[in-house]
Amino acid sequence: MRLDGKVAIITGAASGVKGEVMGYGGATAWLFAREGAKIVIADLKEEQAEKTASQIRESGAEAIFLKLDVTNEENWKSVINTTVSKYGKLDILVNNAGISGPSIIEDTPVDLWDLQHDVMAKGPFLGIKHAIPEMKKSGGGSVVNVSSIFGMVGSLGDGVYSSAKGAVRAFTKAMAAQYAEENIRFNSVHPGWGLTPLTVEPFSDPAVLEPKLATVPMRRLAKPEEIGHGILFLASEEASFITGAELVIDGGRMAW
Repeated sequence: MRLDGKVAIITGAASGVKGEVMGYGGATAWLFAREGAKIVIADLKEEQAEKTASQIRESGAEAIFLKLDVTNEENWKSVINTTVSKYGKLDILVNNAGISGPSIIEDTPVDLWDLQHDVMAKGPFLGIKHAIPEMKKSGGGSVVNVSSIFGMVGSLGDGVYSSAKGAVRAFTKAMAAQYAEENIRFNSVHPGWGLTPLTVEPFSDPAVLEPKLATVPMRRLAKPEEIGHGILFLASEEASFITGAELVIDGGRMAW
């Protein structure tokens, strides 16, 4: 029960339906629930999120779904206010919501640039902005931002994604320095290639998958729960002296 009594908001956590390929947020929600946290699944995918929350409740844990567009400040205010109204506090925020889409820069429309930065950089900013006052009331908290190894190095053909993920990486460090004295910790997780609902289709093509695995020493994709375990560690008191850190979970991809 590493998160016993903790209240956690996880964005992009709808994809946690048992029997289906889970996303990082969905797998994290199950791990948090197992460790005693009260879970708020914040997502736009209503049907899937409700099903995930229902299955978690059936397992004996506490979970609710709240609709959230991470790019909308009023949505964030509502989700955090409802969370605190129901559970009395907010201890953990996991900014996991993300999108992808390869793009060559000279062919990239401004709308695509804006959308990816809105979801993966502005979204965490808004969540953190409105979570901090509640965490201060509780005497501290933990924020885990899901970045990517491609927020640390460049991605061929996916410069917009790298830019957005790099932005949240740097923002995480700035927040860690600014709020350390408030006992609010900020860390980022940097997955390599993993099997998620977003990657099932492209990675089903050996011509796409095999060149990627050739650069991974462990020669396989990450399982969603393997990313979730990293998020769980950083959210828990086991990481109480860790802030501003980057946890790379990539099967050795960054070691070469």
